[in-house]
Amino acid sequence: MKLLTFHTLLAAALLTLASCDGFLDMQPTSASNADTAIATTDDAQVVINGIMRAMCSSSYYGRNFMVYGDAKGGDLTIYSTSRGLDEFYSFSHAPTSGSYGSFWSTGFYCIMQVNNLIENIVRLEAQGKKGFESYKGQALTLRGLFYFDLVRLYGLPYNYDKSAYGVPNITNTLEASAQPQRATVEENYRQIVDDLKEGADLLADNKKPVDSYVGYYANLALQARVHLYMEHYSEALAAAREIIGSKTYSLYDPDEWVESWRKQYGNESILELGIDAESDLEESSLGFYYMCYGRMTNAMGWFLASDYFLDRLGEDPDDVRWGIMDVDEEDYESGTGRRGACYKYMGSVSLQGDGKETATAVNIKLIRLSEIYLIAAEAALQTGDKEAAASYLNAIRWRAPHLEPATAASVSLDLILDERSKELFGEGHRFFDMIRCNRPIEFNDDFRNVPVSQREKVIDRTFHKIVLPIPQDEINTNPAISHQQNPGY
Repeated sequence: MKLLTFHTLLAAALLTLASCDGFLDMQPTSASNADTAIATTDDAQVVINGIMRAMCSSSYYGRNFMVYGDAKGGDLTIYSTSRGLDEFYSFSHAPTSGSYGSFWSTGFYCIMQVNNLIENIVRLEAQGKKGFESYKGQALTLRGLFYFDLVRLYGLPYNYDKSAYGVPNITNTLEASAQPQRATVEENYRQIVDDLKEGADLLADNKKPVDSYVGYYANLALQARVHLYMEHYSEALAAAREIIGSKTYSLYDPDEWVESWRKQYGNESILELGIDAESDLEESSLGFYYMCYGRMTNAMGWFLASDYFLDRLGEDPDDVRWGIMDVDEEDYESGTGRRGACYKYMGSVSLQGDGKETATAVNIKLIRLSEIYLIAAEAALQTGDKEAAASYLNAIRWRAPHLEPATAASVSLDLILDERSKELFGEGHRFFDMIRCNRPIEFNDDFRNVPVSQREKVIDRTFHKIVLPIPQDEINTNPAISHQQNPGY
């Protein structure tokens, strides 16, 4: 499939302001009327709907981004090759093959839509029209999120080399002839923080939870996440504490945790993508990729939990998080044994979904309160408050009833990272956590003796393939970045 370049994306953004898989009832626009296509708050809502729908695609949060984080982080392994997305595990990436340029094209498609929306809102506000604050706040927050994801895919960690190339910083609509160059990682993060701060100010008047959309606390949660990556621990802790202290969300008790995956917009969901019949990816969904081979028709069991993850979770056999794990194909016939299949995205191990017609249409929980507690634990530890760090960590560690609670004497970064792995398994965090914290990643290559030639069994952040290559199609169309390919590619 041919990748979308900046110029193709620009045309798409102008021609279809918000047409995603038939979801939106809005006529396409053309380049000649793009600056007037948004005239009312209803129009702005339509564009936001389209952006949120694009986020549900298989090339973004609907599947690939989540798999990328855990397959590359060592928490997932593969049973055999050639089932799909093998390159995430094997790191078999090149500019012309296995580049997964759909990350680039989808991310920048969303950014182009956001930029067009913001420019139209600015135009309308200059004309004296009101009521667009929340839409602009959502747009700025989403742009911060998209850039955060892109710079993590294509740029080195901020705390490793922030002067390295990130991705082009584009905050306005482009001319057809535009050839934007890559900004630095530091410049990307500066833009992300600016967008999130401005977005928070615009969203602050209404702090109620908003199903399927970005609200004030989703913005704060993103700020906490971004500042953690930047090692701005005081800022990360302040944002996390504001969310926790608001009591807008509450942690599930251990006996409620498994059932929570069958709920839409539950107590812990700070940002959740609604999946309906039109956005249900069915056999291409996250749930389908994580389930056991043969459990449903055509289910291939693409990815299984690694032995390393199962050993970590197995520190307490009564950890409630075993409740969304079930036997994988290694033990499928016996019905007992290795429980490496994950059913978070099927609602339950009995494939109940979350109340929709199909089990594969489970909503995607992008930010949960449990992550905020773990961010608070790490940030408190790094600022020297070990008592607070242990307290925040124990709020999640409680899900494993037989483990000793953390104390000020025992709490450590590795203990927090292990808890993040157990709590956020399948949600796309492990690789980014290990790389930002400068921890080596070991892969479960000996599980089925799967041949891997593109990396060693253990890698660290000096390995050049911890970032993706810029797709060759993009370089061909935008020669301005021909000298800015990531090293080693």
